[in-house]
Amino acid sequence: MKKLILAALATTLVAGPALAEDVKLGVIFGFTGPIESLTPPMASAAEMAMIEVTKSGAFMGGSSVTPVLADSTCVDAAAATASAERLISADGIKAIVGADCSGVTIATLQNVAMAKGMVMISPSATSPALSDMDDNGLFFRTAPSDAREGQVVAEMLKEQGYNTVALTYTNNDYGKGLADAIQTNFEAMGGTITIVTAHEEGKGDYSAEVGALAQAGGDLLVVAGYLDQGGKMIIQGSLDAGSFDTFFLPGGMIGDSLPAAIGSDLDGSFGVVAGTDSPGAKMMAEMTGVEELGPFVGESYDAAALILLAMQAAGSTDSADFAGKVMDVANAPGEKIYPGELGKALKILASGGDIDYVGASAVELIGNGESGGSYREISVEGAKNKTVGYR
Repeated sequence: MKKLILAALATTLVAGPALAEDVKLGVIFGFTGPIESLTPPMASAAEMAMIEVTKSGAFMGGSSVTPVLADSTCVDAAAATASAERLISADGIKAIVGADCSGVTIATLQNVAMAKGMVMISPSATSPALSDMDDNGLFFRTAPSDAREGQVVAEMLKEQGYNTVALTYTNNDYGKGLADAIQTNFEAMGGTITIVTAHEEGKGDYSAEVGALAQAGGDLLVVAGYLDQGGKMIIQGSLDAGSFDTFFLPGGMIGDSLPAAIGSDLDGSFGVVAGTDSPGAKMMAEMTGVEELGPFVGESYDAAALILLAMQAAGSTDSADFAGKVMDVANAPGEKIYPGELGKALKILASGGDIDYVGASAVELIGNGESGGSYREISVEGAKNKTVGYR
């Protein structure tokens, strides 16, 4: 009998730690390409949530979490899907934080994640096309749809007294969806858009696009593009030609690198990006030692946190098991959870309790699993972006 007890104890001692594992999460962002200046802090924020969960010791029987980074390029669908395939097949990831830009997110979802049954939570893919896309319940986003941003842009333009504007957009799912939303809402409010024209990313010369916009005219140019490539080049070309001196900058154009590149000539321009002045945003800013969170940084922390909390709620790292828990942990009822409180949340879930994850971006998932949407109003002053309000 004593031998049997000792054997059973030995088995328990061996089996206990085996319950813990190293859970890998893929982080697919555009580390190269037209938003490359935005992605390092976004990735760091997602990793921050993973480190916090690991250090708590309360995740899935003491399991650790490791990020595995891959480049979406933001604009190359083939590269993004290849990255996702590699992360799943070679690295053994359990879920994807990302992708970042809408076109590569759609391609990754349709061509890889759905085929592999893999959950994706994007912090920044905003195309309206994602709202109603058949995703097998696998896709969520902590950023709001551009259908809402289009309303906000139109309202801001009218409030500032602009009735006639030109509009250019990056020629992909993000740009087209946002441009359509801006045009529909602005014209419904009585505004006039003199031209709507697409531009491609990565070109060396945008003189033809700048010329067409200049010929159409308008009191302001709306640039629904990306801050590190095409959008920046069109703004600089328009300034050099003297065709426009004021620009509206939607979410893909907001970041420190744009005013740093253009300089004081960008002063007086204004824009909007997803963001909130919620208690969670302030708490995370303090955690990271900054005055204010950068674009999509809070949303990236929240995307990673939601994945891990859903896993804990399901008691499984298998997407088939935890996908149905994402909405549960994101919304009421339950104890509100803020940045820095992930260990607390994990313990509540482990004991069978409920949480309402608020996070850094005031998470409240609606519809098929996307943020309802809060926005930060930006004014460019002294060659720097300045937050002037929220809506």
